[in-house]
Amino acid sequence: MTDKTYNVLFLCTRNSARSLIAEAVLQRESMGRFNGYSAGSSPKDTPHPYTLDLLHGLNHDTSFARSKSWEEFASPDAPQMDFVFTVCDRAAAEPCPAWPGQPMTAHWGVPAPTQVEGSEAEKRVAFSETYRMLRNRISAFVNLPVAGLDKIALQKNLDVIGTNEEPEDILTAIRRLSGAKK
Repeated sequence: MTDKTYNVLFLCTRNSARSLIAEAVLQRESMGRFNGYSAGSSPKDTPHPYTLDLLHGLNHDTSFARSKSWEEFASPDAPQMDFVFTVCDRAAAEPCPAWPGQPMTAHWGVPAPTQVEGSEAEKRVAFSETYRMLRNRISAFVNLPVAGLDKIALQKNLDVIGTNEEPEDILTAIRRLSGAKK
């Protein structure tokens, strides 16, 4: 077991919803093993109000919540990232900066709750569903034996987490990769 605290950056285009939600979830779920950060390729001026409402309603600290450019994390004085995850397809398709330290990367795309049309209730449900999907993935991630996996095995697990939505599917796939029994 290692005492290392890993740095994780979640990327989205606007850094107003998905990446901020992921940052908040990681901070809570990781119990100090990971530091979460978020950024966007073209950040908005402020986080989406439904993002803040949702996080407040779930008792997350939102003092960290501000939209910021991913360039902030590519500078030499930025925290060195161990992992970088894109949470939207658009950001995954964009040319990303060169991250100092060559962190492990994966795409964990989830639908944009900010693009949902309909009633206020339907929009808020979309934000809740985004939270649920990201929490499932992040819960699986923080429970990986990161220090005990070689880079190839770790990358396979990160990719599996990004392609499955339900916790049971993620855990089954991870067990299969590691050769573990139920």
